[in-house]
Amino acid sequence: MQKIKHDVQEALSCVKNGDTVLVGGFGLIGAPLTLIDELTKRDVFDLTIVSNNLGESGKGLGILLNQNKIKKGIGSYFTSNRDVGDKYQKGEIELELKPQGTMAESLRAGGAGLGGYYTTTAVGTDLAKGKEEREIDGVRYVLEKPIRGDVALIRAHKADTLGNVVYYKTARNFNPLMATAAKTVIVEVDEIVEPGELDPEAIVTSHLYVDMIIEAQQILTKDGVVTK
Repeated sequence: MQKIKHDVQEALSCVKNGDTVLVGGFGLIGAPLTLIDELTKRDVFDLTIVSNNLGESGKGLGILLNQNKIKKGIGSYFTSNRDVGDKYQKGEIELELKPQGTMAESLRAGGAGLGGYYTTTAVGTDLAKGKEEREIDGVRYVLEKPIRGDVALIRAHKADTLGNVVYYKTARNFNPLMATAAKTVIVEVDEIVEPGELDPEAIVTSHLYVDMIIEAQQILTKDGVVTK
């Protein structure tokens, strides 16, 4: 199957109104900026975005936010983008706060096909309200459900033409977990190489999880986001 797409618009045609979209990145680090940029140009609304945070003000997912295309955000660190708080106060967006470890484990559970898991994180806090609690060996736990998406937008360093993927240092963040937890996975990379050119021991995401690959056109530098 040909996984390499030269037309970003074609790759993003799978995203529909009301979809749950998993987006890798911590702020702009490890975020699929080319894919996000194309998503801001598409006529899609009522999206649920699962990401550590919703970009920065006017950057990355922050653009999508200001276009009022995001119905709900699920993440851990919304305060890095003040626009998120402003829209929440106005009732323009629904937010679900997940501690980072809980979000990571929920994505892992989604990719593994689990029905949920018990954790002590958030016990006794507002984040546990409405959730099932259980005592195990004298310790209270909260039931957390898995996170799954319709589409995952992933940022990586390199991919071979089969779809095997390697990441670059901390830009790896949530990307590998999200790649396992969506029906359709689109990976944005710096470079596409031939099979056998990647160190097998360095491959993190197997080709089995990857549906499409595009080459990055927008990259993050010390001077900000630039177009190749």
